[in-house]
Amino acid sequence: MQIARISVLISTISLTIFLSCTEKENEIQGLNQSVEVIRDQNGINHIFAQNEEDLFFAQGYLAAKDRLFQFELWRRQATGTLAEILGERELERDRGVRLFKFRGDKETELRHYHPRGVEIVDAFVAGINTYIEEAKASPETLPIEFKMLGIQPQPWTWEVVISRHQGLLENVVDELDISRVVSQIGAEKAKELYYFHPNEPVLDLDPGIPEEFLMKDILAPYQAFRRRVEFRPEDIKEEFRRDTKEFEEVTALLEEELNFTLNSDAFAQGSNNWVISGEKSASGYPMMANDPHRLQAIPSLRYWVHLNAPGWNVIGAGEPVIPGVSIGHNEYGAWGLTIFSTDNEDLRVYDINPDNPSQYRHKGEWLEMQSIQDTIKVKGKEDEIVTHYYTIHGPVTFIDEDLNKAVAVECAWLEPGSAPYLASLRMDQSTTWEEFRDACTYNNIPAENMVWADKTGDIGWQATGIAPIRKGFSGMVATMGDGRYEWEGYLPIEDRPHAVNPASGFISTANQNVAEADYRFPEALGYEWADDFRGERIKEVLGQDKKFTVEELGALQNDYLALPARRLVPFLKNLTFETVRADSLSQVLENWDFVLAPSSVEAGVYVMWERILRQNVSDLMIPDEVKPWLGSIQLTRVLEWMENPNRIYDQNPIENRNQLLMASFEEAIEALEDRLGENVANWRYGQADYKHAKIRHPLGEVVNAEWQAKLNTETLPRGGYSFTPGANAYGNNNTSGASFRIVVDTEDWEKTIGINNPGQSGNPESPFYKNLFPIWANDEFVGIPFAKEQILKQKVEDIMLSPLK
Repeated sequence: MQIARISVLISTISLTIFLSCTEKENEIQGLNQSVEVIRDQNGINHIFAQNEEDLFFAQGYLAAKDRLFQFELWRRQATGTLAEILGERELERDRGVRLFKFRGDKETELRHYHPRGVEIVDAFVAGINTYIEEAKASPETLPIEFKMLGIQPQPWTWEVVISRHQGLLENVVDELDISRVVSQIGAEKAKELYYFHPNEPVLDLDPGIPEEFLMKDILAPYQAFRRRVEFRPEDIKEEFRRDTKEFEEVTALLEEELNFTLNSDAFAQGSNNWVISGEKSASGYPMMANDPHRLQAIPSLRYWVHLNAPGWNVIGAGEPVIPGVSIGHNEYGAWGLTIFSTDNEDLRVYDINPDNPSQYRHKGEWLEMQSIQDTIKVKGKEDEIVTHYYTIHGPVTFIDEDLNKAVAVECAWLEPGSAPYLASLRMDQSTTWEEFRDACTYNNIPAENMVWADKTGDIGWQATGIAPIRKGFSGMVATMGDGRYEWEGYLPIEDRPHAVNPASGFISTANQNVAEADYRFPEALGYEWADDFRGERIKEVLGQDKKFTVEELGALQNDYLALPARRLVPFLKNLTFETVRADSLSQVLENWDFVLAPSSVEAGVYVMWERILRQNVSDLMIPDEVKPWLGSIQLTRVLEWMENPNRIYDQNPIENRNQLLMASFEEAIEALEDRLGENVANWRYGQADYKHAKIRHPLGEVVNAEWQAKLNTETLPRGGYSFTPGANAYGNNNTSGASFRIVVDTEDWEKTIGINNPGQSGNPESPFYKNLFPIWANDEFVGIPFAKEQILKQKVEDIMLSPLK
């Protein structure tokens, strides 16, 4: 595996001119002392400040400069002000955002994340706002999106930073879907279709919750504030628009593709991380690798930065709108994260007073809902006056005066200290495993598998997250809010699963259940986990008797060996196909290495077979009445049924199973012929008409062809899928997976490699907008310098930010 260098991609005179080293000085309102910013050839800002306040001021200032439209979109989502620019269709989102707004006090909230959390966040926000004022004073410098939409960026507050609107939250939508399924087919049949583990949840619905009520849109405000922002041609100025009819046709296809991926990946999306001890590394020092998997976006969700000031020397990435670094290394150790499935939401149903619908029944009394009145500005309309209601459990999403019922969502993440990733500020300054583990105890949301490796030889893992304790109910179906199903506090994070320096010499997590079988607090574990294919493949590789290099760990992040194929393909040996083509292709697969390489025809045949088999099994096993809420069966369950067909067939299980496998294989061949033609040589997996990557800007489908080319990436072939360590989504487009990767050898920080797809900048005019996309698509990395002398060797820009005189 190569470590790619950005210089090989320089192909235009303008980019070459930009990358010739420049030095300049900018006077900035709000700084106390000068700050040096060295930008390296991959677009990473290395910030050297003389004090903490200036450090985080500069981080906010520079991130906003790189990602201004992303910042403005985030701010509008966080504040519920999208209807102001997009009109009435965003009214429900804005109402939902404000309904679920954190309303606690600033001191309690920000001091949770760091002893100087107030000062750090205030400095970060001040830096953002300073750049916003500069940009507004010179509107010609605003990124093109602002001109397209006819808007200007607006100031930030601390409340925008701590917004929970894009946090990884669980699992009230699943809870409603499971409740609907149970209401139709019963708890026991539902358990057969889902893959709950390691414990068996209670799925019995309370008789006080009518089926008719569950079928209503009772979570509308919650689902509105959680959905992605979608633009339409009429949102932008006419000179930039694409044809509306063409837009509708293209977006319908894209929506179908995305829905297929999200449905198929419902329990597959996630991340990988691992740490290995010095006994398993080539250098003799511990190593850490992390590749968080989220939706691919342009600009990317993550943003590399290096923060250096007295008390701070940390490099890595976080979300650009949040101060600090959530994944990376300092001078002592390295850390990474993956999601640790934790149910931190519950759907509460109440009886309401027929004579007063704002009163709900709790512990034998009628309690009055708290109400807050709000005003939402709507483009082209009068201001909308709305009233938000709250019970003792949380925000009210639905009041049904016909059935005399109401719904609220109890959210652990509305507790103080639950803003995503902000507790990373404490992790950034950790010097030992013990300090790092203590820092982890402040991380409420999202619940994570945090791993650590340090120079002294320690490796460790701590599961974090705010975990409600439920006794007598599972939280997997709706419950009455009458006081019979109360949370009994939260499990202390230090009591969540953890390990240090295991005998195996490594710790790995990939969103599968990694708790010990005898874990002391099973009631605080979730029931929904990722299939363990990625995790088992990672353990298989790391369990080898060998010493790993940084490059080998990077290769494991991009490993495309599909463990499900190992279990499915052997069935082909016992099948006899009617057509010569099917028979010959089945024999080809029997000699295949199970690697979903982009150039592999075998991979192309296998993936189509697996997809169609999953669909056929779902059609067979999911009753029609529950298909709207359970569209796909988890792959682990499908494989269990293929290996034990008596669990789904009462008579002739082997024959029926074989017929299903054969029919699915024949259908896969027909599908490939329809898609890619008769010539099997053209059925390679990675190509524009099959597995590929094309990342679209939020405005990328509403603009004309000229701007599409500027805003979106090109289309490049990919390999892998959801169940390989290189997790590149289940559908044809690589719409999710690792945009950010990092591998660290604690022996020498200069060995660190990483990537950030498609680039550091969100400005289409920047040379760092999508410069890393080809490197990422080729599964390569760039070097990440840490020592100043190494950074200077890769610098393309050296800026001194000085206080305004």
